[in-house]
Amino acid sequence: MSFKRLDPEDISISAESVTAPVWTGNVTTLTSFFTSSTQANGTTGDFYLNVYQTGSTEDTAAIQFAVAFCDKYGSGSVDFTPGVSGFSPSRANYGTYKNQVLGDEVGELKFGANEVTSSYFYAINFERSRFKEKLLPGTLELKLKNGATTLTLTEIIPQTVTYTDAGRKYELKSNAAEEGSNLFLNSGSYGHSYPDIGLIILNGQALDAPTSAGGLALATGPYNSNRLKANTDTSGSQALYDAIVDAASFKQNAEETLSSNYIFVRARNQDFNYSSNPSYISASGELTHTLMIEDPRSYITSVGLYNDNNDLLAVSKLSRPLLKDSRREALLRIKLDF
Repeated sequence: MSFKRLDPEDISISAESVTAPVWTGNVTTLTSFFTSSTQANGTTGDFYLNVYQTGSTEDTAAIQFAVAFCDKYGSGSVDFTPGVSGFSPSRANYGTYKNQVLGDEVGELKFGANEVTSSYFYAINFERSRFKEKLLPGTLELKLKNGATTLTLTEIIPQTVTYTDAGRKYELKSNAAEEGSNLFLNSGSYGHSYPDIGLIILNGQALDAPTSAGGLALATGPYNSNRLKANTDTSGSQALYDAIVDAASFKQNAEETLSSNYIFVRARNQDFNYSSNPSYISASGELTHTLMIEDPRSYITSVGLYNDNNDLLAVSKLSRPLLKDSRREALLRIKLDF
């Protein structure tokens, strides 16, 4: 076995971005949506609904994302304790997502350049296993439909990106109302996307606005003029889910940065021409083939990488043995991804 110390110029580091659809089966657009009655009727069903790409009992079923309704005052879901109004799953959701985005319990979520606050919003949380590192900004296209009205939500990619405790934040726009419209002035924006944590926050006021103002009129029982008193309805998550199902089009890609170490191993003409294979040496310690005395040669089959303590760290295998003698030089490139 022969050793050779690597020089600094023998090592090169690079990074490249790899993109792929987030949905099961590597499909770009998710068009089929299913929930699980077991989960919906269980202890978590009051907080959120898991959404699958096929029937939840199918062998290929996998959670794609979850939808949740969040309200500062606990409206739109049943109270934890009867008679104690305002303490409900929607209020717990509101605090959880707000703290995740803002990093504190005091601030308020603000939408649009005019920073309009909303006491309630909808959340779409991507299943963590659907994306390895982060979502790819600019690839989101979420269609929501209510009756004859369809909104197509996409991200606004500004020149200067806004950062929060949850990473990058992008405002959402729609085909029905662009920035500067009355809807944006009154409601702020349709919401935010947070690609670094796989989260979409949809502004409740914007979605519940009349269709004439660019909204979706998504409001149902809990979200009317007496919304703050409506603590007996669990249709908040269901309302958003139904809007997604009716439109049947959800696009999103993921992005992953692969860092690679390229290590160049140079076998010069006088290097690595002998082998430590026992077949090269006789019992008396002499070369078994006299040809090797005048013309030593070997076959390179693998390269091991060692630290200064001679600990083997990695092994690279060649696809086929490489002949090496004094008339040949070899340059081997080893790629380590991490």
